[in-house]
Amino acid sequence: MALQLSSWEQILLGRAGEAIESMLDFRAFADRDPALLEKAYAYCEQLTAQHSRSFHLASALLPQKKRQATRALYAFCRVTDDIVDDPSGNVSMNLANWRRKSEQGVFAPDDLVPLAWTDARFNYNIPPRYITQLIDGVARDLSQTQYATFADLADYSYGVASTVGLMSMHIIGFNNEEVALPYAIKLGVALQLTNILRDVGQDWRMGRVYLPQDELAAFDIGEDHFVHGLVDQRWRSFMRFQIDRTRRLYAEAWPGIEMLHKDGRFAIAAAADLYRAILNNIEQADYDVFNRRAFVSNFGKLRRLPALWWKSR
Repeated sequence: MALQLSSWEQILLGRAGEAIESMLDFRAFADRDPALLEKAYAYCEQLTAQHSRSFHLASALLPQKKRQATRALYAFCRVTDDIVDDPSGNVSMNLANWRRKSEQGVFAPDDLVPLAWTDARFNYNIPPRYITQLIDGVARDLSQTQYATFADLADYSYGVASTVGLMSMHIIGFNNEEVALPYAIKLGVALQLTNILRDVGQDWRMGRVYLPQDELAAFDIGEDHFVHGLVDQRWRSFMRFQIDRTRRLYAEAWPGIEMLHKDGRFAIAAAADLYRAILNNIEQADYDVFNRRAFVSNFGKLRRLPALWWKSR
């Protein structure tokens, strides 16, 4: 049975299709210092462990070379986020410099994250257009603080999250790119929606409301909910609607895992499931995402892995 795509998914699939047509250009990058490259990958590993325990755990399930590359990808994304979220300095200039390093591979020899990331994208033939789309997506936070509809939010989620999944797909390996693309896009949107639902309070304090404005209005959610951290029946109904849709996207994305190379399926399944479990924690906290940040304990993560290993086979 053919995968049914909504209108917003068809648009995002078109963007992904444009990206895979872009070609790599790494003039003379093969001349690199192995010792410095090892140091660069080690730094990316430290950065991943420091900022995302879930991603660090999931990527640990990959073979060494793919593990290094995915952590270099995480470090690239982390630095991009940090540049945009840093209120000090010249954000536009810093982002332009970072774009040159990330897209063109132009950086100082001891600039560790760009070094590891450029090596990873060279080794796994990652289309450079995905990098451009991610940086452009993250940069939207500089000018846009609200999204009118879910389709608008999905477009943003593609830029900041689905692109990461699509690049990860090149690192892991896949059977049929054309068939696998829609699943990777769905999973990226689901992961970003989980981030958004978890970080409602934190984002509000930064002046951002990612939740679709038309859906907030439909559930009669007003500014008081955000100002006072109000969890009432309207908010609970709204959050149930958001969580149900996000879980549906996770479920629809799951068949794409079997299209990945077998040595990476467990890691991607773990990453998806550990993030999906955040939704459970939001429910357990009675949908209070204003005053706390939902999480899954280390024990909760580890106890999910055996069943995930079996399911991912």
